Amino acid sequence: MRLQEVQLDSANNLKLDIMKLPPTCVIVISDGKAKLSELPAFAETNIVTHGGKVKRIRWNEGEEF
Repeated sequence: MRLQEVQLDSANNLKLDIMKLPPTCVIVISDGKAKLSELPAFAETNIVTHGGKVKRIRWNEGEEF
């Protein structure tokens, strides 16, 4: 699975050590949940929402020729 759940503390705070994160990544927060994913070298990343919530994240990967 590409998305990894990020744990919130007991007060629902998000605390991250940016030195431990991948060099290029995205953190998506929706409906009280946070998920992290490293971004591929060559891709389009689409975040699909519905009703103010994230429904799906799609990657369209490719490679330079």
